[in-house]
Amino acid sequence: MTNITNRQIRLAGRPVGLPTASDWELTEEPVPDLREGQVLVKVHYISVDPAMRGWMMDRESYVPPLKLGDVMRALTVGEVIASQNPNLGPGDFVAGVDGVQEYAISDGSLLLQVDTSLAPLPAYLNTLGIAGLTAYCGLLEVGAPRAGETVVVSGAAGSVGAHVGQLAKLKGCRAVGIAGGPRKCAFLTDELGFDAAIDYKSEDLDAGLARSCPDGIDLFFDNVGGESLDAALALINFHARVVICGAISQYNATTAIEGPRNYLNLLIRSARLEGFIYFNWRDRWPAMIAELANWRAEGKLKCPDDIVEGGVAVFPETLPRLFSGDNFGKLMIKVAD
Repeated sequence: MTNITNRQIRLAGRPVGLPTASDWELTEEPVPDLREGQVLVKVHYISVDPAMRGWMMDRESYVPPLKLGDVMRALTVGEVIASQNPNLGPGDFVAGVDGVQEYAISDGSLLLQVDTSLAPLPAYLNTLGIAGLTAYCGLLEVGAPRAGETVVVSGAAGSVGAHVGQLAKLKGCRAVGIAGGPRKCAFLTDELGFDAAIDYKSEDLDAGLARSCPDGIDLFFDNVGGESLDAALALINFHARVVICGAISQYNATTAIEGPRNYLNLLIRSARLEGFIYFNWRDRWPAMIAELANWRAEGKLKCPDDIVEGGVAVFPETLPRLFSGDNFGKLMIKVAD
């Protein structure tokens, strides 16, 4: 494989606040020959996710922290182009954690074979991948919504939040989304079927939630943290569930992370707050993907792809879009056709 050159984005520095160009290094190296049991994947699309900001920090988490000089961790989809592994062969399409690079070698243990006749490859980073699976695990497994309940989701126009609201509707719930700007709010109600949307950029959150949730909140799915979490906690009902998926408002903070001031309502309302990582359900992903695929085919689940052209080199300028709210739908980078 020495005739193939691999371009990679490596972590060059620990960011303080929002990541900048100096935190990355673009490198090139030849692809080595495969050893027994290994596969070579040509990466087609790279998922760009808020969790990446946490992976850059030198601190304990649900995955080991990246070391300086490591290829940036990222979820990917691609095609096997060479194999010394009996379970995968050239022409197979796979989803994995192959990083921000053009080619990846692995033992195949973290690769999930995907069916491109069922859905196009980008869907396996969107509805049939991290976005849909995170929403499914967090809402249905952790939150356990019941028909007739009010479900509120922050970051609702993001890829995970968009799926949460639609899944809530499929389960007979009332879905309320918090998003930034009239375009995103209109998308939630007019395109995705949310019952109400709150534009946090133009409306006070407390007032917006009071208007949209006159009977309180039974389930709050939080992608944002900070002010959104506090506002929702103020309105939770008895036995409410608060599902912590992320806290994007806090990821680039240069001071102490802002925790919830209204947490005592969890006690007063006999409510539950629980975080989760969707990897914990990995053994059940195939069944979940099949169910998500059926809903997608029926038009009951949809989320636009926000695909950036330009290959791995555009990663440093693409990641910050997540934190400015500039992306619309599932953000990913196209590496190859």
